[in-house]
Amino acid sequence: MATIEFKNINMVYSGTEGIKALQDINLKVNDGEFICLIGPSGCGKSTMLEIAAGLLNQTSGEIFLDEKLQKGTTRKIGVVFQDSGLFGWRTIRKNVGFGLEIEGRKKTEIATLVDKYIKLVGLNGFENKFPHQLSGGMRQRAGLARSLVNNPEIIMMDEPFSAIDHLTRITLQDEIIRIWQQEKKTIVFVTHDVTEAVYLATKIVLLTPRPGRIQKIFDIPVDRPRNRNDASMLDIVEQIYRAINEASQFDKELEYYL
Repeated sequence: MATIEFKNINMVYSGTEGIKALQDINLKVNDGEFICLIGPSGCGKSTMLEIAAGLLNQTSGEIFLDEKLQKGTTRKIGVVFQDSGLFGWRTIRKNVGFGLEIEGRKKTEIATLVDKYIKLVGLNGFENKFPHQLSGGMRQRAGLARSLVNNPEIIMMDEPFSAIDHLTRITLQDEIIRIWQQEKKTIVFVTHDVTEAVYLATKIVLLTPRPGRIQKIFDIPVDRPRNRNDASMLDIVEQIYRAINEASQFDKELEYYL
C-alpha cells in the first residue's frame, strides 16, 4: 500500500508581501495511481511535491502517508527533479548507488541493485561513463534509476522531461509508463504539457492560477497502450484546455472588479 493525502494544505511564502502559493489543498493519491499535476506557472505544483516529500514545511494542514501523519523526509518517497542532479565526478554506476552507500549496504548488494536499475532504465553499457558524457535524456534516466534503486513506494517527479528534446521526451514517456507498470509504484508527476499529462496519467489534477487551488480532477479512463492521436485522448485534452481558459478568464474578471 502506498497512498499519500493532502489535508487542508496552505502555503504562504514569508516576505514583505507574503506570497500565497497554495490554498485549501485536499487530495488523496491512491496506491498505484499515476497522478499528473498541471496548471499555470507559479500555481504551486512544485510546492505541493516538495511539501509531500518533506522538503518544505507547509504553513498549515497535514500530509498523511499510508494514513499516518507524515513529517519530514522518508525513504518511502523518492524525488526526481527537472535537473538530474548527478554528481559530475562520479560515474553513472557510482551516482545510482550513492544512496545505498550512505545507507551502508554491502558492496555486493549495491552492485546487484545498481545493475538491476541501470538495466531497467536502459543504461546498461553506460555504467562507467560520467554525466557530461551522456545526453540530457540519458542523464534523466540515471536520475530516475538513482531514485528507484532505493525502492521508494511513491515517486515524485517535478517536470523531469521539460528540458529534453521532443523525440527523446516521447521515448521517455513510454519508458516511465513501462517502469511504473513493472515496478508498481505510485507516481505524482508535475508537467506543463497537457498532452503529456493525458498520455501518462490515470488522473489529472488541474490547479488554478496562484494561489493554487484544485480547480478540477479529470479521470483518464483510456486503456493502455494509448494512442496520442486517438479521438478520446484528444477530447480530454480539449476539455482540459477549456477548463484552463475558463479559470484564466475568471481571474481576469476578478482582477478587473477588484
